[in-house]
Amino acid sequence: MPRQRWTAEQIPDLDGRVFVVTGANSGLGLATTRALAAHGGQVVLAVRDEEKGRRAAAEVTAGTPGATVRVHGVDLTDLDSVRSFAKRLHDEHGRVDVLINNAGVMAPPRTLTPAGHEVQFAANHLGHFALTGLLLDLLTVGRDPRVVTVTSTNHRQGRMRFDDLTGERGYSAMGFYNMSKLANAIFGWELHRRLTDAGSPVRSILAHPGYTATNLQTAATTGMWKLLLGRLGNPMLAQPVERGAWPQLYAATDPGAQAGQLIGPDGIAELRGHPRPVKLAAAATDPANGRRLWELSEQATGVRFAFAAAV
Repeated sequence: MPRQRWTAEQIPDLDGRVFVVTGANSGLGLATTRALAAHGGQVVLAVRDEEKGRRAAAEVTAGTPGATVRVHGVDLTDLDSVRSFAKRLHDEHGRVDVLINNAGVMAPPRTLTPAGHEVQFAANHLGHFALTGLLLDLLTVGRDPRVVTVTSTNHRQGRMRFDDLTGERGYSAMGFYNMSKLANAIFGWELHRRLTDAGSPVRSILAHPGYTATNLQTAATTGMWKLLLGRLGNPMLAQPVERGAWPQLYAATDPGAQAGQLIGPDGIAELRGHPRPVKLAAAATDPANGRRLWELSEQATGVRFAFAAAV
């Protein structure tokens, strides 16, 4: 269990540790990057728009002079881009200590990637699945290595439509968002199971931010969801982004964070509050779902995980 009322002030000294944060140019990713850098972490900002990433990095270094932050471009919906990003990390780093799979899109109109995948499933799950697999060797030699996969309370409303992952036979913007968040939860748990079976030193931990004021609710969503989630929900219910980042920061840095846990806010309905372990949906820990999603993801990405035991 986290120490009572954990905050980012309790992050330990991160000097020399290397963190990769996807979607780091805004919202939860930027808040996470700021906190990691403020405690000495070296952060790679993995961003789709490198110009926005450079502005975010400048903001971080303005707040923490001397912070070590680097900006690398990656489009999680493009598997060639994911492979290029992973190769660059291999060329420039001998290890990665923590990968935070944070980036995401929420409730856009039905859109397919050039490879034919529904864009939320591609960006929120498939890109992170591929990236994790491609960086697993760097993580295995990391210091207290972890993979933190960011899901949502919405994963509990999600249903895996294994027979129609593109929405060809019916598409709901929020329904497919919920499914992508369930895929995150299934992946994080199944990764934990496989890492444990292999005797790997890498920990897979899940986190969700509760209801947090970010641009996710307005950046790509359809008009109705922009109104409900952004203009109405953010001012009335959402917590500040710095607090929304606490669960993933706890999962990424605290010595007490346990593999396989889902960390979320401790407040009413897990909307806001301090980090604590919360329950995963039964569908997330269903072995059949884990195997099926894993096999499907391997086929879709061409990435096979090379699990290695601790040396």
